[in-house]
Amino acid sequence: MSAGGPAVRRLADWDREQLLSLADEFGSPLYVTDLQRVAENCQRLRDAFPEAHISYAVKAHTGQAVLETVREAGLDAECASAGELVRAFDAGFEGNRVRYTAVNPPSADLDIVVSYWEDHPNLTITVGAEDTIDRLRERGFDGRLCLRANPGVGAGHHEKVRTGAHAKFGIPIDRVPDIAERVRDEVDLVGVHAHAGSGISGDDLSAHRELVRRMGDLARSIPGLEFVDVGGGFGVPYHEDEPPLDLGAVADATREALGETEADLAIEPGRYVVADAGVLLSEVNTVKDVPETTVVGTDAGMTTLLRPAMYDAYHAVSNLSRPDAGVVSTIIAGPVCETSDVLADDRPLARPERGDLLAFGNAGAYGYEMASTYNSRPRPAEVVLDDDGPRVARRAETIEDITTLERTASEHIPN
Repeated sequence: MSAGGPAVRRLADWDREQLLSLADEFGSPLYVTDLQRVAENCQRLRDAFPEAHISYAVKAHTGQAVLETVREAGLDAECASAGELVRAFDAGFEGNRVRYTAVNPPSADLDIVVSYWEDHPNLTITVGAEDTIDRLRERGFDGRLCLRANPGVGAGHHEKVRTGAHAKFGIPIDRVPDIAERVRDEVDLVGVHAHAGSGISGDDLSAHRELVRRMGDLARSIPGLEFVDVGGGFGVPYHEDEPPLDLGAVADATREALGETEADLAIEPGRYVVADAGVLLSEVNTVKDVPETTVVGTDAGMTTLLRPAMYDAYHAVSNLSRPDAGVVSTIIAGPVCETSDVLADDRPLARPERGDLLAFGNAGAYGYEMASTYNSRPRPAEVVLDDDGPRVARRAETIEDITTLERTASEHIPN
């Protein structure tokens, strides 16, 4: 079966009346995730990389409905924390379809992961430091191990997400063969791994190809590997005039750069699977005309969608309530007392009025995942769309939810 739908879903492709109806029924702010689009993106990846082992980078969106959709679409799960690993198993992934990629893992994480490995011995653990192997050995682990290399080349949409050359990530690539030789008798060494960064497209693709080339050389130097994982990070077009990623061309270039290896190619996309499957809806609560612009206050802010404040990220925005109104230049700002709490700056928008509903596109990746309760603001609900219509996947938090841990703290203090 070939992937359906366009190569990228723009904000204008969403059903405006349906989004208005959802906000009316479920309130605002509100995340909306289209599970059919998630499935289409999974199939598009499988079509482009038919011979590759594809794992979904769970950190992009950990919702159970999304994970179940990804599992049913044939992708496996790559987990960056013990919590993500637990969520993957809760969503029905079997151990042979789960990989835990440790980055300076806390002891509690390793305790949980090893306990799951004891019941699911086909689970794979990826380590990026030699002493993590020692910590696993202390816990009795002798199972499937993958070594994360630092290839010295990184890429991505922002310096904060370029991992491939940062010292935090992976073992220096020239040291990996020696470590592989030393651990072979203690564990089942199954793979090597590297990841350039997140949101890779355009000029960054050359850096990705160089990473793949270096990983191909590494894989050829270590006999008997099952796979060589070159990461994910495939970009999506956040700007309306940005063309979609030519995934077929990326796949061809990846295979060419890797070269012939006994090990199978593995990739682990996250953003590409879910970004254009989600939108954020937010109600206008304040309209303030100031010199040279109009400040549009919304009930969503950096606690709801952090990417603009964190990465200066761009998300397309539209006024669903009055799309035909005259266009004005706006600053769209949230309710947090921070100058960085701006969702869009110098953005043309059909002039809003208080009570209008705005939609922010490409909010499916790292949207809800990075939401917080800063300022004691509850996180929003998430509604998913599937063949049976809309349903609440996560209810909206309340202030009572936020204060529960404090109010019940005495119940958990030992005598």
